[in-house]
Amino acid sequence: MNNEKFSIKKRLKSFTYAFAGLKVAFRDEHNMWIHGTATVCVLVAGALLGLSAMEWVAVAIVIGMVISAEVVNSALERTADFVKAERDDRKRDIKDLGAGAVLVCAIAAAVVGVIIFLLKIVALFVG
Repeated sequence: MNNEKFSIKKRLKSFTYAFAGLKVAFRDEHNMWIHGTATVCVLVAGALLGLSAMEWVAVAIVIGMVISAEVVNSALERTADFVKAERDDRKRDIKDLGAGAVLVCAIAAAVVGVIIFLLKIVALFVG
């Protein structure tokens, strides 16, 4: 257990590290560019279609989920490469598991998006 005293200054400094991690992810990871572009498109579409508060909550949760999963996956991949540079079945499995987690999150986000946005678009034409 760490007996170091609580420090607001150190807690605030931890945000610097977190934002640095996001900067690295968006700078170096091509899939983050895709997620970032999708996020901007969803935010614009949501604003144009007038999402309700609860719809925004659902959209915010799935956006955060996908971006978080991608950041964790990137960290796993970099760790696997750092630990073992050469090809290995276990390393491949680690990377595939991380990518699978991102895929599950992205599919869930797509389902939420289809439910919310399809209903909004249908309502525009029908009602």
